[in-house]
Amino acid sequence: MTDGSSTSLADPTLNVVLFQPQIPNNTGNIGRTCMTTRCRLHIIHPISFSMDEKARRRAGLDYWHLVDCREHASWAAFVEHERPRRLWLYTTRATRVHWEADLHRGDYLLFGQENGGVPEWLHDWVAATHGAQARLTLPMIDDPQARSLNLATAAACAIFEGVRQMHARGEPPFPRASA
Repeated sequence: MTDGSSTSLADPTLNVVLFQPQIPNNTGNIGRTCMTTRCRLHIIHPISFSMDEKARRRAGLDYWHLVDCREHASWAAFVEHERPRRLWLYTTRATRVHWEADLHRGDYLLFGQENGGVPEWLHDWVAATHGAQARLTLPMIDDPQARSLNLATAAACAIFEGVRQMHARGEPPFPRASA
């Protein structure tokens, strides 16, 4: 698939991976957060909305050309192209709180669909390739009515925890954009 932007980061802060996102507004909000934190956004197809320029203009995404966004035709295509060494799955089905993970520059933060997360086979893949400890959750109250956070909110929490950890280690959290 084609790269959806004109910006490309040589050394992104983090890689944010959306597995088959369903709501364009969430993807747009996550794209803005990625742009402002120098993260790279990966979108795994199929998706249920158009990402073409006309659709972005209609949605008011006038900043999208500044987002380092890569679209991948499938999970297999993503893995083959990116070969993520360090990947973290954010899920309500985990027990390890995300601030217990040691997040580093270039790590991949994986988020599932707004309506159901990632399929079981992808949970299994993460556990098999990155270990059970690579499944993370955001702490929330234990109430069935509070199922999960909005996808864009969850992604922002994860990104800024990574930024916080880099800053705490004395690393500059935001790399320079390539010329």
